[in-house]
Amino acid sequence: MTLVGRVTAILRDKVERLCTGGLILGSLFFAASLTPSLIPRTWLTQGALAGICFVIGYVLGVLLQKLWRYLLHTENQAPARTVVSGIVLIPCLAIMAFFLWRATDWQNSVRSIMGMDSLNHWHSLMILLVAVPVIVLLFLLGRGLAYVARAATRLIRRYIPPRIATVAGVTVAALLAWSLATDVLATTAFRMVDLSYQEFDALLEPERPQPITAIRSGGPGSLLKWDELGRAGREYIASGPGAAEIAKFGGGAAKEPIRLYVGLRSAPDVGARARLALEEMKRAGAFDRAVLVVITPTGTGWVDPSAMDPAEYLTHGDIASVAVQYSYLSSPLSLLAQPDNGSETSRALFREIYHYWSSLPNDNRPKLYLHGLSLGAMNSEKSAELLEMVGDPINGALWSGPPFGSRMWRSFTSNRNPGTPEWLPAYRDGRFVRFMNQHGGPVPADAPWGQMRIVYLQHASDAITFFDARDAFRRPDWMDAPRGPDVSPDFEWYPVVTMLQLTVDMIAAGGAPMGFGHVFAPESYFDAWSLVLGTDGWLPEELERLRRQLSIRVEAPQKGDQEMPYANRGG
Repeated sequence: MTLVGRVTAILRDKVERLCTGGLILGSLFFAASLTPSLIPRTWLTQGALAGICFVIGYVLGVLLQKLWRYLLHTENQAPARTVVSGIVLIPCLAIMAFFLWRATDWQNSVRSIMGMDSLNHWHSLMILLVAVPVIVLLFLLGRGLAYVARAATRLIRRYIPPRIATVAGVTVAALLAWSLATDVLATTAFRMVDLSYQEFDALLEPERPQPITAIRSGGPGSLLKWDELGRAGREYIASGPGAAEIAKFGGGAAKEPIRLYVGLRSAPDVGARARLALEEMKRAGAFDRAVLVVITPTGTGWVDPSAMDPAEYLTHGDIASVAVQYSYLSSPLSLLAQPDNGSETSRALFREIYHYWSSLPNDNRPKLYLHGLSLGAMNSEKSAELLEMVGDPINGALWSGPPFGSRMWRSFTSNRNPGTPEWLPAYRDGRFVRFMNQHGGPVPADAPWGQMRIVYLQHASDAITFFDARDAFRRPDWMDAPRGPDVSPDFEWYPVVTMLQLTVDMIAAGGAPMGFGHVFAPESYFDAWSLVLGTDGWLPEELERLRRQLSIRVEAPQKGDQEMPYANRGG
């Protein structure tokens, strides 16, 4: 037999072994995965997603077909697999080919909304070249697990009844896969990543000079050592506008903003770091400023300067901010490997600061605000219990990109006013909490506030905010009309597949263009801080000029937290 003949025979044998139900459902999952979602996908990401979806669909199809045969008592009958698979294979391939051809246009529908360049149809070919190896690899892994299950079943069958032995064999294979994925591979991977992040965090960057002012951590008289702040801490301390730059826009005298930061290596434990932060604040005169912002950073300790620069301008520099690092890992890894570190740190820091702040006379203390981005927003939410502040509340909070697990955010969103969309809700009369995106919010900016001002800044295209595991089985409310302005009209809901798409969108959310996904523009922060802090002492034309200036200061993104870009530090 010739080589071509042998290859043809092998392929025919593989086709004959295909499960009809698995092939149908796998091809449908493959096709659905190519439709657009919230964030543009690269050919590498899309190819991997398509391959994974095909295998998941195939496995579900196999299970459903087995269940059907079992219910009809036909599991022992030999089906005409060659004829059925041959008939089904051609339309399945046609469906996948059509959706693959349309994939480029669908991705361009998302990219056009976000102002990105269009892709050509080579994109579809590259997707296929990635998807096929992924499918083959996953099938090989599945066959390996099946072999383990059969071997375990044969061994156990010597001692217990056959049906129980089969269940036990499958259980052994499943436990082995789970153990390898979590106890061995995941633990080892997390340990290696944590060590690499820790080493990276300790490196000193020559472009980040040590501050020469006493009101910055690591500067003269500081209780903190410059080399112990970590890269994210040094980045934050060395950036931001100075008094002279602020005065250009404020129309008068300005102060040098106080920036303070405590790194993981600055103290041995959470409580010690929180106490050290408080002492550093006292030393630098943070409680003598008009505004005090307690920041909960992202996983690596990164503080987005696009968020804090506008606040420092709006307060004419009469502001102090403080942050404490709680992890070396990026936010998703930190949430998986160290789920309690962030909340424990933010809670300890807030307690130290609030206890001291609330002991000061009301007319001789700064206004106190909370701020956090992404995982920092969720942990910042947890830092302050509303009941303990009833008698002496803080002044407000700005939380941007809150993850879907944020307790307060979910409560406000679930109890939103009827008729307002999930992606931009209105809560009661807007006196306590307001939502806004890159285009503003549903509550008029001049509407009266209550004693505390809380603003959530979020994008409809941010899967980190709107992901829900239940999306596997039900269409989410935020997909109903009217949709968010940054969500493609071609985005449709498919069982299971949409949840997998949103999972990929969460991973890629920080790579979106500025002002979309999980990347927040300085002008959006400016609008949000204007609501939270107020704009007393500013003329309308000055505010508009500052807003424009903040928007054009953004440079090409650089990866700081491996999940969201750095902006230009200016100043």
